[in-house]
Amino acid sequence: MLTVLAFVVTLALLIVVHEWGHYRAAVACDVKVLRFSIGFGRVLWRRRLGRDGCEFVVSALPLGGYVRMLDEREGVVDGSELRRAFNRKPLWQRFFVVIAGPLANLLLAVLLYAAAQVWGVQEVKPVLGTPPVDTAAARAGLRAGDWIRAASADGIEWREVRSLSDLRWQAMEAVLERKPLHLTVSDRDGRGSRQILVRLDGVAGADVDSQTLSRLGLGTPYSEPVLGDIVAGGPAALAGLRRDDRVLSLDGAVVADAAALRQAIRAAPGVPMRWMVERDGRRVELVVTPRQVASTVGAASIGRIDAAVGAAVEKVLVRSEPGQALVEGARRTWEVGTLTLSMIGRMLVGQAALSNLSGPLTIADVAGQSASLGLSQYLAFLALVSVSLGVLNLLPLPMLDGGHLMYYLFEGVTGRPVSDVWLERLQRGGIAVLVLLMSVALYNDVARLLGLQ
Repeated sequence: MLTVLAFVVTLALLIVVHEWGHYRAAVACDVKVLRFSIGFGRVLWRRRLGRDGCEFVVSALPLGGYVRMLDEREGVVDGSELRRAFNRKPLWQRFFVVIAGPLANLLLAVLLYAAAQVWGVQEVKPVLGTPPVDTAAARAGLRAGDWIRAASADGIEWREVRSLSDLRWQAMEAVLERKPLHLTVSDRDGRGSRQILVRLDGVAGADVDSQTLSRLGLGTPYSEPVLGDIVAGGPAALAGLRRDDRVLSLDGAVVADAAALRQAIRAAPGVPMRWMVERDGRRVELVVTPRQVASTVGAASIGRIDAAVGAAVEKVLVRSEPGQALVEGARRTWEVGTLTLSMIGRMLVGQAALSNLSGPLTIADVAGQSASLGLSQYLAFLALVSVSLGVLNLLPLPMLDGGHLMYYLFEGVTGRPVSDVWLERLQRGGIAVLVLLMSVALYNDVARLLGLQ
């Protein structure tokens, strides 16, 4: 129920804000607005408001909306109202009315990110777990317990890293911009300071997707090597391991953290291992043989002990004063917008996987998850979707706001509007592209829900 409610609120808020941007810009330019619709199809609710009696409606299919304005291309316009027809307005006013929708979404994102910052967001502390062998992080010398304090793309201008989310954003930017990542780190208690250069050679050209950061070795937060729930009859239970056992060493090698413990277990399917654990203040030595299971990645098998590995990760409250929160909101909106455009460009040229496209099922799922985590997480999610909606609508595709802006740019350069013949051709092509994108997004949604991605 929470997922459905969060999804409905997400769609309603973002659509209303987008269409409200068009509506307010039209009113400011003295364009007569005939209808403000949330959704498509059969009308469920309607009311006329304002001096022009604009019809505000809510329709049955809530996957979008529109603002219908007085326009000679859509019907006969009374001579007394010709000056208020959209098509009779100067080019700059038509441009302003169209771009106002995406701009409203981007402004909303700034405010939502700022509100989340003022409220305070519980995020994972940027203390890293053991990076997997042969990743960029491991080659750079990062190790378990390193606390990332600041990051830079050039080693000159540094930005504070307040959470693992901050680190991930800056790492993703470095990948997309083909730049190395400079890090200032201390130990997990804040002692000492050293600089690390994470070279991304050979990584930036690879497919960019949701697993990119994990492949860099920056996706795992630090967690104590403590066991959680033990599955009855599994290798851990048969070996005598118990909940809250702290693993000190495996075959005489010290275990740095939960990530290192998981890596060792995965690498030893069917191999007996000598474990030293701390239990109730005393040391206990046990022999554990991970069972062999098929890996979901590649053909090699991996080990499993049927127990939860790792204590809860440490979190920090990220909060800002209102003025600074607005600055942070604008910065994050810019980062997400440019990242979205970069990802779209890379998908078009084959440098990023099409699996990054998401549709309504994924949005609904993430909306429910973020809402369950608290108001600040949900606000940040709303901001993310609002940026995506604003940026996607600016793409130069017919049927989208960006397509209309493309027509107006052509008119501004040539002094004449796009011909009706070309408008029809471009419209058909735009519909085909949008249907293709929606089909890919829906396929990705279903694949994620079925665990195929």
